[in-house]
Amino acid sequence: MSALVVERPGLLTTVQDQGRWRMQHLGVPVSGWMDDWSARLANRLVGNEDGEALLEVTWLGPALRAQGALSIAIAGAVFDVTIGGYRARTPLVCPVADGATIEFGERHRGTRAYLAVSGGIAVSPVLGSRSTDIRSGLGGLEGRRLQKGDRLPTGGAPSAVVDSVRSVASPSWLGEEPALRVLPGPDESSTAREYFLCLCDARYRLASASDRTGYRLMADRPLPEAEAMLVSQPVVTGAIQLPPGGSPLLLMADRQTTGGYTIVAVVAAADLPLAGQLGPGDSCRFVPCEWEEARLAAVDRERALDEMAPRIA
Repeated sequence: MSALVVERPGLLTTVQDQGRWRMQHLGVPVSGWMDDWSARLANRLVGNEDGEALLEVTWLGPALRAQGALSIAIAGAVFDVTIGGYRARTPLVCPVADGATIEFGERHRGTRAYLAVSGGIAVSPVLGSRSTDIRSGLGGLEGRRLQKGDRLPTGGAPSAVVDSVRSVASPSWLGEEPALRVLPGPDESSTAREYFLCLCDARYRLASASDRTGYRLMADRPLPEAEAMLVSQPVVTGAIQLPPGGSPLLLMADRQTTGGYTIVAVVAAADLPLAGQLGPGDSCRFVPCEWEEARLAAVDRERALDEMAPRIA
């Protein structure tokens, strides 16, 4: 069986797929990829189904050696890569010969890249998903980030064979300071509305204490201090909580399933891929939007994915 062998693990390289969506009632986090648009693009470029497991590469990329001939695609953050001695820049799709090395170099834009392999990463699923949740120790390889010497088996025969290196246009939004569209949280009180407007009237920088669970946001002006809720409520990816102290928390893929802080806003689904490309030190802002605008934005984002992948694969 073909595989990828880890020669250098990178800073935070994990196996991810679309996550554990049917386990939240048991207190199990969803996890999964942070930028679903780029992850699905990478899968489509090598002929995989959207939900196949792949590698999420964060900040500093790995070096991997192919066992068996493979087709790979890398999307998301823009990296210099060397594949079997050939130098290129992501996003791309290309063949990899048996024994060749895939080595990530300098990162130029974005935070997370996604490496899909023809046939997918075939580690054993846990609770219906191959996604790695480091905090819970679930999925991937023993519930942890990759280490030197790890061997990642790939799936069966590829459904699409790539015979040459093909470059992919990077999304225009990648690397810019994103204006994330947000909808008001579930609380319809006048106080909650005031929190929402204050949230959208500032700019933010991600604190160093930001990870796959959530981003702590440092505002460029004082925000009101909200009281913690005494009764926990369900939370979703993109929920923005305002805890006592006035530093909002943007919940991401490894979020807990419930929380007791006031939810002042929720990022529109179409803009979650933009949020997924942020890292500590990056900046962002929030823009109010209506439900219909959010729905149409999600349709447009899906259309862009449908149009891009068939042109390349």
